[in-house]
Amino acid sequence: MPAEPLLLSKLNALDRERFVAALATLFEGPPWIVAELWARRPFASVQELYQAACAIMWAAPEGRQLELLCAHPDLLGRAALAGTLSRPSTVEQSAAGLDRLTADEIGTFTRYNAAYRERFGFPFIVCARENTKDTILDGFATRLPNMREREIATALGEVEKIAALRLRDLVADDPPAA
Repeated sequence: MPAEPLLLSKLNALDRERFVAALATLFEGPPWIVAELWARRPFASVQELYQAACAIMWAAPEGRQLELLCAHPDLLGRAALAGTLSRPSTVEQSAAGLDRLTADEIGTFTRYNAAYRERFGFPFIVCARENTKDTILDGFATRLPNMREREIATALGEVEKIAALRLRDLVADDPPAA
């Protein structure tokens, strides 16, 4: 994540390659949403950009949506334990306190991750920056009984929240003209 967010006017002016690179961490996995987003420029506000990105995600065929969900790392999974998470995911999991768990808590997360992935076929996704380890564990328990269709929608809703926070870190509206 850049130290200072990129101004929206600068983002709007980027060619496709640089635009995709600037927003590469907005969503996990291949940048198909961001690549499609480029064609919808210019955006009048960061909120408009965010709404367009979410619209692309929701309008995608279920297979594309599932690819997006499957690109997310498990919470406190192998990548986190090995230190190979993306920078945004590392920051997000740390914000929820997942970098400070006991061995028993790690075991609990591992069991929940396995049960969730077995039931739904994709990792448990939650906006970690809006949660704590306890609310995340409660979320596993609450969401595991869901029907698959409902859980896909719930997970995509969490992706929206993650993208909103990441976008705020990446892009800022231009200051008003004086």
